[in-house]
Amino acid sequence: MSDLANRTLTIEKVFNAPIQVVWDAWTQSEHILKWWAPNGMDIKVIQHDFKVGGKWKYSMSMPNGGEFISAGTYREIIELKKIITSADFKPMTENVELQTYFEADGDKTKFIFKVIHPTPEYCKQQEEMGFYNGWGSAFDRLETLVDTLSK
Repeated sequence: MSDLANRTLTIEKVFNAPIQVVWDAWTQSEHILKWWAPNGMDIKVIQHDFKVGGKWKYSMSMPNGGEFISAGTYREIIELKKIITSADFKPMTENVELQTYFEADGDKTKFIFKVIHPTPEYCKQQEEMGFYNGWGSAFDRLETLVDTLSK
């Protein structure tokens, strides 16, 4: 699709931790609990079936007492390389695809996270709603976690 670039938001990071540590932090429920939500929010793992065709579903408690549900289905998994999943983050974001790439670089891990939106307009709206702040906060927590795990 020629408009893919206009429908994609990307975050790239280098984690100061080996790829296996970063992979495990991204794929194991006990680690997901510690970073998936923005700072100050707790998360519950309702379902986590990490395999192609497997479903995942997490819940975050909102300050107003409601729940923010994120869920999807794994479409492609290449161990220590790539995870592709559908995703809905209700009530804010629906029908997106998450693409997560991992690349070993010595004792560090290059990490690329892409969110593909159905339309360029929806992509722009999501960016304006705070995409980079929200995911950036979660990835800061991920970075703290992998630093701890790799010591």
